[in-house]
Amino acid sequence: MNSDFFKKIQQAASRLENLAHKTPVLTSSTLNQMLGAEVFFKCENLQRVGAFKFRGAYNCISQL
Repeated sequence: MNSDFFKKIQQAASRLENLAHKTPVLTSSTLNQMLGAEVFFKCENLQRVGAFKFRGAYNCISQL
């Protein structure tokens, strides 16, 4: 990952720091057993707006 790209990621994280909730990462023992692997779910649907798109949309709009 080049330093310019990493810098943009850090800037986006900074813009969202006080706006986006930290959402849980969950797993399912049933699915893990069925798939033979440990599966994780990042619950972005628990953001205030109820959608995972909040972070990207806010980051774009905040730069207009």
